[in-house]
Amino acid sequence: MSFETLGLSPAVLKAVQDAGYENATEVQAQAIPAAIANKDLMVSSRTGSGKTAAFILPALEKILAARGDNSKRREKGVIYGPRVLVLAPTRELAMQVAKAAQTYGRHIPGLKVATVLGGMPYPLQIRQLTGPLDILIATPGRLLDHLASGKCVLSNVEMLVLDEADRMLDMGFIDDINVVTSHTPATKQTVMFSATFAGHVGRLAQDLLKEPMRIEVATHTDTHENITQRLHWADNPHHKDQLLEAILATPELEQAVVFTSTQRDADWLAERLAEIGHAVAPLHGAMPQGKRNRVLMGLRRGDLRVLVATDVAARGIDVPTISHVINYGLPMKAEDYVHRIGRTGRAGRSGLAITLGLRDDVSMIRRIQQFTTQQIPVSQIAGLEPRTQEPRIFPPRPAGQGFDRGDRGHFGGGRPGFGNKSFRRDDGGHGGRPHHGGGKPFGRDGGRDFGGHGDRGFAPRGEQPRFGGPRDDRGFQPCHHDERGFAPREERGFHGRDERGFQPRDDRGFQPRGDRPFHGGGKPSFGGDRPSFGGDRRGPGGPRKGGFGR
Repeated sequence: MSFETLGLSPAVLKAVQDAGYENATEVQAQAIPAAIANKDLMVSSRTGSGKTAAFILPALEKILAARGDNSKRREKGVIYGPRVLVLAPTRELAMQVAKAAQTYGRHIPGLKVATVLGGMPYPLQIRQLTGPLDILIATPGRLLDHLASGKCVLSNVEMLVLDEADRMLDMGFIDDINVVTSHTPATKQTVMFSATFAGHVGRLAQDLLKEPMRIEVATHTDTHENITQRLHWADNPHHKDQLLEAILATPELEQAVVFTSTQRDADWLAERLAEIGHAVAPLHGAMPQGKRNRVLMGLRRGDLRVLVATDVAARGIDVPTISHVINYGLPMKAEDYVHRIGRTGRAGRSGLAITLGLRDDVSMIRRIQQFTTQQIPVSQIAGLEPRTQEPRIFPPRPAGQGFDRGDRGHFGGGRPGFGNKSFRRDDGGHGGRPHHGGGKPFGRDGGRDFGGHGDRGFAPRGEQPRFGGPRDDRGFQPCHHDERGFAPREERGFHGRDERGFQPRDDRGFQPRGDRPFHGGGKPSFGGDRPSFGGDRRGPGGPRKGGFGR
């Protein structure tokens, strides 16, 4: 759909055309007319689908409409605060939104766009907040600081945008968002963009939005048609480094983002790649904001060929010339994989997403494939094939095949399930498994015959000679277990006891341990002729009587 059919004003439409865009994406075609109509929106769209323009263009239209309305004119010298407030989870994403606002609003005279981000000087931000302001893009934490100090006014906000709301809630900004929204008017328009609206994101939408319109363009389970995914198995970290060097040396690589799991790995890997001649720089949350801005600017200008980044940069890098995304270290959460690979294949281009995996990464790769419901094809590089057998990643268990079913099939090696079937079988409960350990001695009597189990007592219940013959219906043998050394109760001195098993107190004299026999059985006391614990030591009340005997 052409942008000319979306109801945009000439100034905004000219800026869009100057940026080189003629046709709107699917999310833009659905969200822009609804947002211009002042409807609350719940929008789900894939990264790289053009969602930033889907809310920036309606925001600019709202600003133009307010300028033409004499009732909304602002007096000089009075602090009104922004008309449009955009909350973003990371500084990179907030800067991307600010850049889009300036690009699409270049033909709007006197447009004022401010950013309130962590890592930037407070005096500069305070000057921006106190002057005329149309659009404010902020991260929740720094915005709360200015609200608490009274430097920021949100009482005139007409449009609130929550960009990547799921990410903000994952980062623990739920309370911050509630505080910020409490400072805004109840009549404002609210637009939420999120990968999913399940769980706590959906509950937040219910609290903030009024009769919202639901727009779902794409989900994390949709395929990325213009992004090719590959999985390379590595034998060890050294092999993984060789694979990375081979990929970065390919001539078709224009620019690449290499993702690591930690900030330390990002610094180390960037330094190592620089030593072998790559134009590379790291990017992570511990870097000062000014340095992060310079790194991103160098990437956009083409001065950098390789960017080594953590997940903090996975949502906010919009550089169309990025042809490769390489997962050197896997993400902590499966959904971050989708945002990582979304850094390539942007603006209609094709991209390549490569994951370098070790055996320790099998569980995370399985979770990624379950989250996206897609298998990542395994590939190899000539001359760097893995020497070990590649790990098997089993597909998710079908519904209804859990541990609570007796017909769930074999758990492994022909063993029966844990459901309604008994552990004991005619083959000794091991499903005919072979002997383990090569017949080495194990346990009592040196018997480790896992097939017959004669020495371990794992034969069928009615054929267990070790315990003295057949058992009753409960699996217990009669009480004449001569082989086990336990005499029947009437022969072991237990007679004369009450129903709890205790003898009358008169028959339980507390003699010193060395002098008293056990009643009834004639069995020697614990320790034979040894003196009792404590001996003849005297306490405050006289001689002690036999340590543990009382």
